[in-house]
Amino acid sequence: MSFNTKDVVLKEDRPKTLLLQKHSDYLAGYGLNKDDYEYCMTEHIRMSGIYWSLTAMELMDQTSRMPKSEIIEFITSCQDTESGGISASIGHDPHMLYTLSAVQVLAMYDRMDAVDVDGIVRFVTSLQQPDGSFFGDKWGEVDTRFSFCAVMCLSLLQKLEAINVNKAVDFVLSCMNFDGGFGSKPGSESHAGLIYCCVGTLSICKRMDALHADELAWWLCERQLPSGGLNGRPEKLPDLCYSWWVMSSLSMLNRIHWVDKNSLEEFILACQDAETGGFSDRPGDIPDPFHTLFGLAGLSLLGNSSIKLVNPTYCMPQETIDRLKLEPQVLHV
Repeated sequence: MSFNTKDVVLKEDRPKTLLLQKHSDYLAGYGLNKDDYEYCMTEHIRMSGIYWSLTAMELMDQTSRMPKSEIIEFITSCQDTESGGISASIGHDPHMLYTLSAVQVLAMYDRMDAVDVDGIVRFVTSLQQPDGSFFGDKWGEVDTRFSFCAVMCLSLLQKLEAINVNKAVDFVLSCMNFDGGFGSKPGSESHAGLIYCCVGTLSICKRMDALHADELAWWLCERQLPSGGLNGRPEKLPDLCYSWWVMSSLSMLNRIHWVDKNSLEEFILACQDAETGGFSDRPGDIPDPFHTLFGLAGLSLLGNSSIKLVNPTYCMPQETIDRLKLEPQVLHV
């Protein structure tokens, strides 16, 4: 039996060098026109958009081009006084995803004083369930993404002991599959993005010993396609963001050398928009801040010296993690 591998072909006229200045210009100008269609349509993920943009700028050492005071004021205005959680935008419901994005931004700015930290801790702890899992918000969806968000958020706040860490780990481990990978909940299909969330949770909780490291790393390596790009599941097209989800997991597993780094770098560079700046999911598509961050972060993991070192667990500059004196666990081979 044979399968047709879905992939893309890299064109000869693709970008082959890193266009740092263009990416800085792209992010500095993103969202300036509040009447822009794209700006209006991304209101529901605005807090994460700020995190993606700021982290990318941090990695390029261009943070000064971001409106710091305006960003901090926006985050403060998005904290819900009743629950303590933070929302994607003003007037939206608080959610674990956007609470983490806000905490990450404030950690990079060293401005945790801008929010009610005790309120955030109260919000996160209120969402842990008896089996150790976490809801994303009051509406009750369970997903290993939310476990990771909760653990990382409290870790950045130096409040990890506020939750039942052992039960949180037990739930994540209950989502492990026969192939060594993880899904969104027990019995769900392995997915590279969720593997990053689960490995990251175990890294912060220092329980990497529970992984089936070789099986998992092999599954992750099989995500690389002839184009050099990585997909998130078998028989899917490559997507630039998996340059982060896959490579960060392999980095935590200390097996990043198991993929072809040169061909992956060629794929990442090909996803740049040579005219406007920014990275897209695949060569020739429209760029966005999400893929721009993960393109730059992927290149950092590959050792590109023109980009700051990124921490594979937190997806933040290593210098921020060092300042906070956090030491996520990495496997030793």
